[in-house]
Amino acid sequence: MAVQREEELYKPIKKYYEQLGFTVKSEVLHCDLVAIHPELSDIVIVEMKKTFNLALLLQGVERLRLNSHVVLAVERNRKKSGAHNQRFGDLTELCRMLGLGLMTVTFYKTKPPVIELLCQPGDPPQRGARRRKQAQLLNEFRERSGDYNVGGSTGRKLVTAYREKALRCAYALHIAGPLAPREVAAMTGYSRSGDTLRKNYYSWFDRIERGKYSLRPEGAAALTEYGEVIADWVASINSAP
Repeated sequence: MAVQREEELYKPIKKYYEQLGFTVKSEVLHCDLVAIHPELSDIVIVEMKKTFNLALLLQGVERLRLNSHVVLAVERNRKKSGAHNQRFGDLTELCRMLGLGLMTVTFYKTKPPVIELLCQPGDPPQRGARRRKQAQLLNEFRERSGDYNVGGSTGRKLVTAYREKALRCAYALHIAGPLAPREVAAMTGYSRSGDTLRKNYYSWFDRIERGKYSLRPEGAAALTEYGEVIADWVASINSAP
C-alpha cells in the first residue's frame, strides 16, 4: 500500500524509537524527527521521504553537521510498478559510505507497518573492491588501440577491444582472400584469431572449407563502417620500426 504523503511515515517511525526507549519530537530545527535516549544520551535525527532521491541524500549529509547519527527513512513499496527506485542493496551501501543510516517502512492494508533498519549510522561499507572486474577494466583499456566511442552515448555499437580484433581479422580476409586461422594470426598479430573466426560473433565470416575462412558482405560493410579504426591500425603497423 503506497503512502500519499511522507508525513504518513512519521507515526510508525516515532513508535519504533519510543519502543527503544527514546523520546521523540518532530520538526525540531527543520529536522523531520529527533529522538533522544534519556539514559544513553544518544541522539538520532531522521529525515523522511516517500522515495529515496537526491534531495533526501543531501538533506542527510547536511544533518551530519548537527549530529553524527542520521537516518534516512523511505517507504518500501511492495508493488513492482513502484520498485524502479528501490535498489535498496546499492542504496544501503551508498549510505554506509557516507556514514548515514537507512530505514524502510512497509505499509499493509490489514496489519501494522513494518520497519527495517538496513544500516546504522556509522556502519562501515561491506562491499570491497572487485579485483576481477578491476582487472577486466584495465585489460579492456589497454587492449583498445584508441578512443573510438563517445562517452555517455546510448544505442550505438561500441568499439571494444574484441571488435577491434575482429575487424583486423576481417581486414586480413579482405585483402588476402580466404585464409587459415594461423595465416590470419600471422597477418594481424592476434594469436586468438582462430577463436574469433570460429565463434563468428558478429556474423562476418564464412567457413568455406576445413581450416579456411572468407569474409561475408556483413564483414566488408563493417570495414567501411569502422574505417577509421582500421586506418589507424594500418598506419601504426606501417610506422612501426
